[in-house]
Formats: sequence, structure tokens, C-alpha cells
Amino acid sequence: MEAEEVNTSNALETPDSRAGDRLVAATVRRGGPWPAVLAVAAVTGAVCELVLPFATGLTIDGFVTAAPGRTTWLAVCAALVTGIVVCEAAAVWARGATGAHASAWLRRTLVRSILGAGDAMRSRFAEGDLVTRAGLNAEEAGRAPESLVGGLALTVPTVGGLVALTLIDPLLTIALVAGIALVLLVLRAFMRAGTAIAAGYQDAQGRIATALIDALNGVRTIAAAGTEQRETARVLAPLPALRACGMDLWRVTAGAGAKAGVLVPVVEVAVLAAGGLRMAAGELTVGELYAAARYAVLGLALSTVLGYAGGLARARSAAGRVASVLAVPPVRHGDRTLPPGPGTVEFHGVAAPGLDVGDLVIDGGSTTAVVGRSGAGKSLLAALAGRLTDPERGTVTLDGVPLTDLSRAELRHAVGFAFARPVLMGGTVSEAIGLGADDSTTRAAARAACADEFIRRLPRGYATPVAEAPLSGGERQRVGLARAFAQAHRLLVLDDATSSLDTVTERRVSEALATGTAARTRLIVAHRPGTAARADDVIWLEDGRVRARGTHRELWADPAYRAVFQRHSPPAETPRTAVPEEAVT
Repeated sequence: MEAEEVNTSNALETPDSRAGDRLVAATVRRGGPWPAVLAVAAVTGAVCELVLPFATGLTIDGFVTAAPGRTTWLAVCAALVTGIVVCEAAAVWARGATGAHASAWLRRTLVRSILGAGDAMRSRFAEGDLVTRAGLNAEEAGRAPESLVGGLALTVPTVGGLVALTLIDPLLTIALVAGIALVLLVLRAFMRAGTAIAAGYQDAQGRIATALIDALNGVRTIAAAGTEQRETARVLAPLPALRACGMDLWRVTAGAGAKAGVLVPVVEVAVLAAGGLRMAAGELTVGELYAAARYAVLGLALSTVLGYAGGLARARSAAGRVASVLAVPPVRHGDRTLPPGPGTVEFHGVAAPGLDVGDLVIDGGSTTAVVGRSGAGKSLLAALAGRLTDPERGTVTLDGVPLTDLSRAELRHAVGFAFARPVLMGGTVSEAIGLGADDSTTRAAARAACADEFIRRLPRGYATPVAEAPLSGGERQRVGLARAFAQAHRLLVLDDATSSLDTVTERRVSEALATGTAARTRLIVAHRPGTAARADDVIWLEDGRVRARGTHRELWADPAYRAVFQRHSPPAETPRTAVPEEAVT
């Protein structure tokens, strides 16, 4: 237990925890008007509960002594009960609205942060973990305002009960103060343990989500290999940890609830006993004794804060997980625009993890192929050229302007990307290609990517919703190419974007690149010798460095270069043959 307490203490002192507490405070401010409504309803209801014992006591004394005005106090009691019911109903409504507003704000903020950070976010968090943080954890953190406001509202009856009991008889306050002190100690221990345990529970949820998304991405491979049971076990491997955290949280909650629950009747009995002696001595009336007993219970209202404390503990740990995502800085853009130019890309002393190309120039208007074995750094070089990521060292410029100095709009207007497995955005196929471009630009780009013909055959042509478009892998890749053609005005980057195309279609796309987009610079990550042969220049990467550069015909004389395209044959076994036709066409 001592070790557990030390770990819990350390967990509460982490930077994520402190950032999470700041985020909890921010959710209260971002809950719209509802936290204020919740606070007013909770406080008003608490005040009514405080006045009710006083009014009830006077009513009892009035009926015992047949004093005038007893029916008036009875009406006051009825009004107070009605007020308590109305306030509770308003509080329930406000709690739901507060959580919805706060969760929505957190999700919007998270999605903007995730998309704004780009590759830096993916390098720090797994996809499933990000989904869990943006979904479940954001919802849990969004409940912080209702837990916080609800818990703080319980201080009203506590303070009011102390004051009222002191006014009735100061000696009766001693038992209540002792009980409140014990309740606070129980709550403090519960919050420390509950926050740490909830963090472990949420981490296990994130690991399950990560493994599940990995399995879904490879579901066809799993089915083909017949490894469903093994993958099921892998996905559910964190379940024991999840169960252990759940059981620990249940034990902590049950223990704290039992301790707090015992204190209420003990303190009430103590107050009744002391009050009974005072009443026997003629110093208290029956109504005052009843009020004292009720105020003792109200003074211990903090004992009922356990539910709010549990919610706040889960919200704090969830907010810490959300805050760690928000801490990843977004990509910063400048405000410069590009001067007239052909699209020359220059690398000045550029290095990134796994890649060190130093100084490199890609001539404007040229087609440059990047080749190399898997892991050589081809995709990273392409990402650096269009600023999907930034180098650790050095500068990348486009027509003499550092990419980091360009505005976001100017950068994305100048550079277009196409990938092996494109994600199609937009409501319709036309929107997925044009992303706001006019119809003529959209259709010209589709024709250049050899996509126009099959798009016209879709149920509603270019107006077919993306979700309803029955696209094969190659067709989806051609739509992605069309999008790149429509967007790129200075530099076009194709990262394995023709891998799913047949040879004839790839040749037609290559011809469109060479004839229809002469004003653009083309940087192509190539895996086929025919693609490299049609390029003006080839950059050959090996182990993150430029091994050689030249035309495809010049480099083909090197057996190691030929081996790059012959994946199943090592360089030593590659015969020195004449250059094949596909390598030079």
C-alpha cells in the first residue's frame, strides 16, 4: 500500500496532470451558460434545504404549542420542498447541457490540433490511442464542469449547517466539525488514488483501441492467414490490466463510500444525544432538536460528494491525456507568397531522422524520380519537399523562398501530393478532386489522371457521393492523382501514387505529366524502372543518403541500382544484361 500511495502521489505531480487541471478549468469556461445555470440551481436548492429544517422546526413547535402562524410555516415548508424539486430538475438539465457543450468544444479543439500538427502527431501517438483520446477521454473530461460545480455546491449546506447548528447551540457544533474533518480526509485519499487508477484504466482502453485499429487495417491478411484467434488475443491483451484498474477503482470507491457513510449516522447520533441532554435541561425545544439533527446531516453533505469526486478524478486523468495531445505544437506558417518561378526545389544542408541529403537541387519544370530500397528515405524526402514535415536541420526552399515562410494557403496552392492509398475528402467525387476548384479544372485533372472515363460510369457521375462510389484500389488512386493535378500549381509530388495502376494506365499518366503539366516540377517516388526511365533525373537513395544521381540509363549500368527494382534478387545475382526496353521507353 505504501508503494501504491507513492506512485499515486507521483502521478498527480506529472506535467500532464497539471496541464489536465488547467484544461478542467478551461472546460468550465467553455461550457456555455450552463455551468452558471447549474451553479445557480445547485446553490438555490442547497439554500432551500438549509432553510427547510428551520421552517420545519418552527412548524413542529407551532403545532405542539398551538401557536398562531403554524399554518403559515407549513405553507413555507411546502414552498421550500417545491423549490428543491424545481432546482433539482434544472440541475439535471444543466448537467447534461454542460457536459455536451464542454465535450463538443474539447473534440473540436482536439481535431484541429491533431490535423494541425500533421506527422508530428502521428509520430507521438498511435491512431487508436488518438481516437480514444478524442472520443471517450474528451467526453469524460467534458463532464468535469458538472462534477466540479456539483461538488462545490455541496459546500453551501456544509457551511450553512455549521452556522445554523452554532446558532442553535455552539456545543453541538463540535461533533459536526470532527465529522467534516474526517470526511475531508477520506475524500482527499480517494481523489489521489482515484485519479491515478482512472489514468491506468484509460491507458488500457487506448491500447485496446490501437490494437483493434491495427487489426482492422490488416483484416484481409488476418483472414487469409487464418490468425483470427491469435489477433483476438493480441487485441484483448490489455483486458487484464483494464480489469485490475476497474477492480481497484471499485475497491477505492467502495471503501471511501463505506467510511463516509458510517460517519453520517455516528455524527447524527452524537448531535441527538447531546441535544437530548440540552432539551432535558430545558435549553432546547423539540423543534430546535429536530432542526439540529437535520443541520448535522446537512453539514455532512460533503459525504455525498463521492460521486462527484469520482467523476472529477476520471475527468482529471482524461483531461491529462487530452492535454498531452494539445501540447503537440501545430505546424507554423509564415505570410510570404511565391515570386514567379519554374518551381525549383532546393535542399540546403537538410537532415531528418533517417535521412541526410545535405545540399540538393531539383530543377524547376523537370521530372525527378526518387528510387531506393524500402526504408531508404524516399517518402521522407518527398514529404520534406512539400513540407508535410520539417527537417531537423537545414532549409527547404521553393523558388528561393523557405517553405516555412510561406502562408498555409500559398503552400497548398503551390504544392500537390498524391499517395499510394489516398483518403478521399468531400461529399462527392467532384469535390474530392477539386476541393473547391471549378468544374473545368476538376474534369481536366480527372482526364489527365485517366479517371474521367470510370467516373462518368458511376451512378451519378461526378456528383456521386464518395461513400457510395464503388471504387477499386486503382480507381481510388487515380482520383487521388486527379486531386493532386488539380491542386498543384508549382510542385507535384507523387509518393508511390501509381503503384496500383496497370502498365498502360501508368504510361498514360506519365505522358500527361510530361505534356500537360510542363510548368510544374514533378517529384516522383518510383518503384518501377519504367517510371524512372521516363524521368529527366533520378535520385538514388541508400540508407538515408544520396548514393548517386543521374539519368536512369546512366545508373542502370550499376548492378546495385538494377537490384533496387528486382526485389527478390540480391545485387550479386543480377546478371549484367542489356538495358531492357521498359527501362528506356
